[in-house]
Amino acid sequence: MAAEASFKVGTPLRVTLAELERRRTEDAASRPGIYYPPPLSPAEFPVVTKGPTLSVTFIPADQLDAAEAAPSRSALPVLPVAVVASPCPDDRPVVSPEPTQQPQQPHAFSPAPQCSAPALPLDPCPVCPRLAAEFEPFRQAAYYKSMHQRALERERALQEQNQQLQARIRYLQQQLYGKKTESAKAKDSLAAGSVAPAETTGNTGDTPLRKRGQQRNKPGPRRRDYSHLPGEDEFLDLADADKQCPCCGLPFAPFPGTEDSTVLEIDVRAHRRIIRRRRYKPTCTCPDNPGIITAPAPAKLIPKSRFGISIWVEVLLDKYLFHRPTYRLLADLATHRLGLSQGTLTDGLKRLVSLFEPVYQELAKHSQKQKLWHADETRWLVFVTCEGKVGYRWYLWVFHAEEVVVFVLAMGRSHEVPETYFGPMQSGIMVVDRYKAYQAIDKVKAGLIVLAFCWAHQRRDFLDVARSWPQLEDWALGWVTRIRELYQVNDKRVAVIDQPSEFTPADRQVREQVSKMEKQAEAELADAELHPAKKAVLESMGNHWTGLTVFVEHPEVPMDNNTAERSERGPVVGRKNYYGSGSVWSGQLAAMLFSLFQTLALWNINPRVWLTAYLQACAHAGGQAPADVGAFLPWNLPEEKRKEWSLAKEEEGEDSS
Repeated sequence: MAAEASFKVGTPLRVTLAELERRRTEDAASRPGIYYPPPLSPAEFPVVTKGPTLSVTFIPADQLDAAEAAPSRSALPVLPVAVVASPCPDDRPVVSPEPTQQPQQPHAFSPAPQCSAPALPLDPCPVCPRLAAEFEPFRQAAYYKSMHQRALERERALQEQNQQLQARIRYLQQQLYGKKTESAKAKDSLAAGSVAPAETTGNTGDTPLRKRGQQRNKPGPRRRDYSHLPGEDEFLDLADADKQCPCCGLPFAPFPGTEDSTVLEIDVRAHRRIIRRRRYKPTCTCPDNPGIITAPAPAKLIPKSRFGISIWVEVLLDKYLFHRPTYRLLADLATHRLGLSQGTLTDGLKRLVSLFEPVYQELAKHSQKQKLWHADETRWLVFVTCEGKVGYRWYLWVFHAEEVVVFVLAMGRSHEVPETYFGPMQSGIMVVDRYKAYQAIDKVKAGLIVLAFCWAHQRRDFLDVARSWPQLEDWALGWVTRIRELYQVNDKRVAVIDQPSEFTPADRQVREQVSKMEKQAEAELADAELHPAKKAVLESMGNHWTGLTVFVEHPEVPMDNNTAERSERGPVVGRKNYYGSGSVWSGQLAAMLFSLFQTLALWNINPRVWLTAYLQACAHAGGQAPADVGAFLPWNLPEEKRKEWSLAKEEEGEDSS
């Protein structure tokens, strides 16, 4: 007797022979059926050595679900096992899990063997519903245990996401509503954006910070000296009735000398220069003389313009040094009863561009000869439509060297801007932030320019962690303290850079501090359970460690890029006041004058005096740039001229502000 059946591995199949025969006669179609008897181990199977053998279809347990859903069962794997009929009391055959050898293939000329086994039942097994009911609680327990585990993982992921979002909210609130500058406050204000008191004032002890203003038991500040200003004598006298004694009426006798005092005044007034040129008539009869000889006209900066040089000096200083919009200047001049047209001023500014282009080119050439730069960039709006440019956002790049400052206006923020500015053969050290465009410069990749990264930006990362993650505040402030100590030891080293005997121990102290910080970062990164916020900051510091430690081998290199950021303060104020530039030429003029005024500030030259002298030279050149522009550059000025044009310096004393 042979038949086919399907069942789980390790389970017996028990069916009475009478039942098999009855079902075979009722349904002649022979198809494998699927049964779900309880699972048993192989040792629990009864092994029977006698009885007819059946051919049984085997379905692995992990394929039962797919087998139930399959429309056809012909693709199910088949495993021959021994199925024998035993003389059990209930006349049920027992299925043994022992595999049997494949039967020999019949000879080609021998008749095919006929199977006399009855067909397996097509109806559900009468035992399966009972087993399903008994094992349903176990299946449900496993199901809900799996679902609970998935819910825990989902809750853990949501909690991490919620913490990250809360940290982001705190960071954005600080950016929007928090203090923009650091102040010496208590530790509880550190999370809101301040720094440790010792970090700002150098006070490392428990002594209280001094109050502002005049200090007790300290000499007062010296009065400022204004003797360099021109003076106008003003004599005051008694009235005639007061020059005699009120009792007897005798007159008072004059006393030698006067009682003097000084009052500071500012007299700003608009006036007209009425130029009256003398005319002469020749008294001879020479044919070469004209009929009337007139004195030459005064030099004008812009031909046929009624505006003198003083007006253009005031306009340029007010807009590009003090960063006021043009309409405010016009309102100010209107209070002096001088009404000017904004369109006239705009047209005049456009004509002045050609006068400052040679100066700007000389500044750029001198900057490219330097060996140390501070570089940064900020947005600058130019309200024009250019082909290939989307939007109005341009960028104002600054390259600050020891002797010159140059601003470059560019459409984009890519590495092509500094590449074009420096030219093909420049080399040196450039202090920058961690913006990737600097690392993509061709001269940086070639090793000609070394990037020194900014410790102020790195320190800012730890402060952001302290503000965004209150539970990590102590850890972040610990790193802020280490950076502060590094600043302090490096300042001591720079102060004695010209004293070899004192420089060596100071240099050793800097190197020890840097090595200690590096080992601390490596030890924390080795922690497998390190907080993601900690890991991100420490990995960023490790990735930029080479650039952060350039100052160790080059003491002349500052630790931060604050110099470049301070250079951008003025243009940023101008951007907020008048939004940018309305044309390309206007933006270029702004970059030129930003560069000029900040370069003059490096040399302590009065920009008003310099600008007046330069524009007068342009006027005498017929409204063109003078032939020898280099003579006006600060590094080419004679020492006497530089002192004459310098800003008056106050005597250094204790700051009482």
